[in-house]
Amino acid sequence: MKGNELKLPLSGTSLFFLLLLLLCFGNAGAETTGKPGSGIETLERQLEMKRHEQLVALKARPESVLAEFTTDGCSGGLSAGWEYLAGKIRQFHTMHGTQPAWESCCVTHDRAYHTGGPAKITAAESFKARRKADLALKDCVLETGLKRIPQLSNEYNISSRDVEILYTAIAALMYRSVRIGGMPCTGLPWRWGYGWPECE
Repeated sequence: MKGNELKLPLSGTSLFFLLLLLLCFGNAGAETTGKPGSGIETLERQLEMKRHEQLVALKARPESVLAEFTTDGCSGGLSAGWEYLAGKIRQFHTMHGTQPAWESCCVTHDRAYHTGGPAKITAAESFKARRKADLALKDCVLETGLKRIPQLSNEYNISSRDVEILYTAIAALMYRSVRIGGMPCTGLPWRWGYGWPECE
């Protein structure tokens, strides 16, 4: 194998992973740490702080009650799409099962998002708690991929480094997706603090 060239037989499963790589590769090197003082963190704070303040005020109201925990696995249709592919492509089902290998990472992330941090929390602490949950999701997805290197390298006849690049890209894309789509008080079912009533 020369350089970063991938040589995959274009079976259904291989094509799926190739498409994932192509969709994610451009985001793999993006800044995803949200380090304090970074341009991204400053922008995120500007977009989010008012919403965190709304959520904190909502949680402090005596009539606000946290709903029972629910999860859709990996949001954005990822778990549903995975299950669909597994039902249509036997080799995909055999190799990868009916849920993403990192679905437990998504459920853990959903648990953090459900509560939106502790009941008594400041807006700044809520912002930090959300970023911490998102970074934990990214790390968990990458860790899952690293554990699967031997299996995936063998199945797809690609190098360990290529599997690592793929999972780094998937983890980065998922991180960016939750950072963009998971702000509190948006009315979205996967928002930070989704277990609480919607903000007014």
